[in-house]
Amino acid sequence: MSLSGGRILRRAITRNGRRLWPGTALIGVHQACEAAIPILIGVVVDTAVTPGDGTALALWVAALGVLFVLLTTAYRLGARQLMRAIAEEAHLLRLEVAAKILHPRGARTGMRTGDLLTVSTSDADNTSYLLDYVPRIAGAVVATAVSAVTLLLISVPLGLAVLVATPLVLVVLQVSSPVITRRVADQQEQAGRATSLATDLVTGLRPLRGIGAQDAAAGRYRAVSRRSLAATLRAARTQGGYLAASTTLSTLLACGVAILAGWFALTGRITVGQFITVIGSAQFLVEPFGLLAVVPSWIAEARASADRVAQVTAAGMVLPEGIATPAADGCDLRLTGVRHGPLAGLDLHVRPGEFVGVAARRPADAEALVRLLAVPAGYEGDVLLGGEPLETIDRAHARRLLLVEPHHADLFTGTIAGNVALRGDDGLAEALSAAAADEVAGLDTKVAERGASLSGGQRQRLALARALLARPPVLVLHDPTTAVDAVTEHAVAEGIRALRHGPGSAFATIVITTSPVLLAATDRVVVLGDGEVAAEGGHAELSGTHDSYRRMVLR
Repeated sequence: MSLSGGRILRRAITRNGRRLWPGTALIGVHQACEAAIPILIGVVVDTAVTPGDGTALALWVAALGVLFVLLTTAYRLGARQLMRAIAEEAHLLRLEVAAKILHPRGARTGMRTGDLLTVSTSDADNTSYLLDYVPRIAGAVVATAVSAVTLLLISVPLGLAVLVATPLVLVVLQVSSPVITRRVADQQEQAGRATSLATDLVTGLRPLRGIGAQDAAAGRYRAVSRRSLAATLRAARTQGGYLAASTTLSTLLACGVAILAGWFALTGRITVGQFITVIGSAQFLVEPFGLLAVVPSWIAEARASADRVAQVTAAGMVLPEGIATPAADGCDLRLTGVRHGPLAGLDLHVRPGEFVGVAARRPADAEALVRLLAVPAGYEGDVLLGGEPLETIDRAHARRLLLVEPHHADLFTGTIAGNVALRGDDGLAEALSAAAADEVAGLDTKVAERGASLSGGQRQRLALARALLARPPVLVLHDPTTAVDAVTEHAVAEGIRALRHGPGSAFATIVITTSPVLLAATDRVVVLGDGEVAAEGGHAELSGTHDSYRRMVLR
């Protein structure tokens, strides 16, 4: 069953109940103790200070000490439960979003990479914060109730002033909640678009420069960034105005109670101790009043984030449920009349055992081919793997048969061995050697998130070693050596051929590149021009007879 934002919030409460409700109860105890402090001080004044009873004073001071110990302990234990619940809920939401994004069949979210990153981090956290708001609301209600009952016992008019005025203030402020929700949602959407476009620009800068579109892309980013800034300012102005109004109304209410209590004390309707209790309670009530007033803004933000989480988790799948399972032996890849993006009738056949190079005159053609083989959707023509349409093959089986290693591969926090040997270390040494990655660093060397602690060339070689170690029947590599030097590139080219194309090997390898070193190591080269095959032959032959190929490769 798909979940809406509201259902996600309700589910967050129900599945964290074993921590949320005890934590909320403890926070309620803490707030009750806080509300009891001015009450106890007023009693001390009336029963010990005014009559000058030292023994009673000592006993009441001891009682105050016990009260402080209780409120401190309750808060500490309650906060511990609640922080655990918040962290676990955020973790579960991130797992759900990540599982959907990384599903082998592909999620049809309509979001860019940056949007998805925002949903899986900021929005997941914002949604889990509801588990912080619930105990805060409960604590504020408890504190208000204790103070109101106390004021009623001291003076009915004072108690009624609190009980009547508080709901009125909250109702007035609640009117602006839908506006806040809309503007926060718009802010998050625009920020996600800006982040997504920035990510696309960074990762696709090389193709953009290749077609001379970097200035147009930068202009587009400036426009999106301005819209994001405008949405952020609108949301900030709305929330700032709401906060100012809620603070003003709450303070005026507390001050009104204090002034009324002062008048009663001057006219002898309440004692000095009761006056102190009223003043203390009125001052204390500023905090729960303010919290209850700002709660709609918090919930609006959590709801907006929950809606975005729901948009991902409830998204449909790009690919159908695959059922075909072609055999791994003798697995070939055949594209016939394929139209996808800039590809316009592409024909390509890679047989078992072949090492084929694909040189694209337009970087967009190479990107489209890689994207199509990774997620075979939104195309015309036939893409067959082992004689079966690629999109109809069980996705887990398809990924074992066909591995597409993109140009920008990711590394993860951990060790080098942990990043490369994802399925065991059988053949690890050979894969590292073939990728010229055996001298990058020791296998136990720590790797920072996304490989930030390594150079670009080191990241490329480790990603290539990981792909080679997987030993898929069909391996597609996209520009695997753009960040390495010429000597290393020769070693990589020889290593790929030696590891995957020795005598009797049935492995097929496709390298999409314009590197002359890699193309020289292939059995044949397919040249793409204007989305279709423009020429085909050996690297040496094409270099001598095909002017466009020579200009593209021998630079």
